[in-house]
Amino acid sequence: MHKLKLVLIGNGMAGIRTLEELLKLAPDLYDITVFGAEPHPNYNRIMLSPVLAGEQDFDDIVLNDLDWYRRHGITLHLGNPVVRIDRAARRVIAADGSSAEYDRLLLATGSSPFILPVPGNTLDGVIGYRDIAHTQAMMDAAQTRHHAVVIGGGLLGLEAANGLAQRGMQVTVLHVGKWLLDRQLDATAGALLQQALESRGIRFELQAHTDQLLGDNSGRVRAVRCEDGREVPAELVVMAAGIRPNISLAAEAGLACERGILVDDTLQTFDPRVYAIGECASHRGVAYGLVAPLYEQAKVCANHLAMLGFGRYLGSVTSTKLKVTGIDLFSAGDFMGDSHCEIISLSNPVAGSYRKLVIRNNRLIGACFYGDTSDSAWYVGLVREGYDIRAIRQLLMFGEAFASQTQPDHQHAANDDNATPLSRTAGATR
Repeated sequence: MHKLKLVLIGNGMAGIRTLEELLKLAPDLYDITVFGAEPHPNYNRIMLSPVLAGEQDFDDIVLNDLDWYRRHGITLHLGNPVVRIDRAARRVIAADGSSAEYDRLLLATGSSPFILPVPGNTLDGVIGYRDIAHTQAMMDAAQTRHHAVVIGGGLLGLEAANGLAQRGMQVTVLHVGKWLLDRQLDATAGALLQQALESRGIRFELQAHTDQLLGDNSGRVRAVRCEDGREVPAELVVMAAGIRPNISLAAEAGLACERGILVDDTLQTFDPRVYAIGECASHRGVAYGLVAPLYEQAKVCANHLAMLGFGRYLGSVTSTKLKVTGIDLFSAGDFMGDSHCEIISLSNPVAGSYRKLVIRNNRLIGACFYGDTSDSAWYVGLVREGYDIRAIRQLLMFGEAFASQTQPDHQHAANDDNATPLSRTAGATR
C-alpha cells in the first residue's frame, strides 16, 4: 500500500501528541518524518520547573523515548531545525541541507522567550526560560553564582524563581504588575502567593520596569536597573516576561500570520496541505500557551490528518495551576468579572486559603482559588459547559461532593436546553 508523506516540524508536546492521536486513528496512512530543533526526544516542557528545583531529573520528564519513534517507523531528525519550506515543491529543507517531501505538513514550531529590548540584554548570564538548555544553564549558574534576578512575575517567572531559590541562590523577582500572576489571579490570591514565596526567601519588586542590564569588565551581567532608579544585584538574569510564537518559517513560506499562524477550526492553514498546532497557531485570534488547549487541538488535527473529517476545534476554556511544591492555586474563565456579575468569595486568612466564584445569569463563568484546589477540574467543567447552577448554588462554593447532594432536585436545570446534568459535567472533565 502506498503511504502518504507527513512531515512534522517541531518535536514538542503539541506536535507529538498529534502524532499519538493520529497513530490511534490511522496507523498505516503515513510515512512520518519529524524535525526537532533540540537534540532531545519529546519531553514534558511543563515539568522543567521540578527539574530546576531538583525534584526530578531530565530522564524523568521524557514523554517519548527514541525507541517510541523506531517502533512507529518515524524518521527523526534531532538538533536539525527546518530553515525553509518550499510549498510549490512540497518539500522542507533543514539546517544540515537534508530535506523531506510531504503530502501533508504539520507546523508545531512553538514559541520563544521574549527578550526585553533593553541595553545589556546580550550580556553573559542573561537567558530565557523555555527548554532544557535554559534549565541546565540556570542549574550551572547556581553552583557558582549567588544573586539571580527573574524578570516577570508570571507562571514561568515564579517557577524559575522558586527553583533557583531551592538551589541556594538569592532571588529577586521584578514584575511590572501590581500583584503576582495578574493575568491568572486576582489581587487577594496574588498577595497570598507573594507571602508564601517570600517565606521561602524570594524578594519581589512590583511595578518595576526594567531600564537596562549592567555588566562587569568581563562582559557578564552584574545588576538590573529599573526605570525609577532601583538597582538589583544580578549574576544571572532570567527573562520570563512572555513568549512569542515562532512564525517566521511559516511567514517566509507565504502562510498567513498575525500573532500566530492563522488556522481554521480544523487547524488547517489557508494551504489545505499545511496544518499548524500549539503555541505557534492563532485560532480565532487566540494563540494558546497552555498545554490543555494544545492537546484539545491535537485531537481535532489528528482527526483531519486521518481523513475522518468530522472534528472541530472551537476554542478552549483555559485554567491555570502553578507548579511550585507546597503551593496550590487555580483559576479558570473570567475570574475577575464585571458589574453584571455576582461574586462570591470565601477567605480563611489563618489557613491561608481563598476561594472566589464569578456568576453571571446563573452560570459559573470564572473561579480563582488559593489553597485547596482539589475540585478544580469540576469547576472547569462547569465553566466550560455553561451549566445552570441554581439547584446547587448554596453548596457551589464547597465543591463537587457537597453540590452533588442536590442532584435529585435540579429538574428545572435539566429542562434547560443549555444546561448540562451535574454528573455529565463532572465526568466530562475527568
